Amino acid sequence: MAPRYRVTLTAAERTELKALTRAATKTTGKRFLFARALLLCDRGPEGPGWTVARVAEALGVSVRTIERLKRRFVEQGLEAALERKRRVRPPRKVIFDGVFEARLVALACSQAPPGRTRWTLRLLAEKVVELGWVERVSVMTVQRTLKKTNCSLIGRSRGLYTKVPKRG
Repeated sequence: MAPRYRVTLTAAERTELKALTRAATKTTGKRFLFARALLLCDRGPEGPGWTVARVAEALGVSVRTIERLKRRFVEQGLEAALERKRRVRPPRKVIFDGVFEARLVALACSQAPPGRTRWTLRLLAEKVVELGWVERVSVMTVQRTLKKTNCSLIGRSRGLYTKVPKRG
């Protein structure tokens, strides 16, 4: 059976949590919800001491959420219980940075390979890998990058300077 955690708030913690749940205070929804849950779970002399199931039902969250909140509060303290845990590392390593995008746009704006009238997404993807800028790249990544930079392979303006003949 999982260990049960008992929340007993001090007067200072209770005051801080009550201040977070007041209408005049600007606070995030999760922080407000967690503050309210801790106030309801308080088993101290001034607390209502609701059961976990009753708190979960009243606040519209799962019982497991309240259990985790109580555990964080007991083990790490009030601030850790109210805040989300910071990630140790970003979700994914950035592969295609601004330098890659600039090179790709420059390549797309250059002359097409011999025997072709213009660059295609597949040709660009193959050329980027051939030049050794990246190990692999999907056609959709090339498409998204060019779309983000407003570079059209088939549009009138591909970034190339074309001299317009004068009339008359």
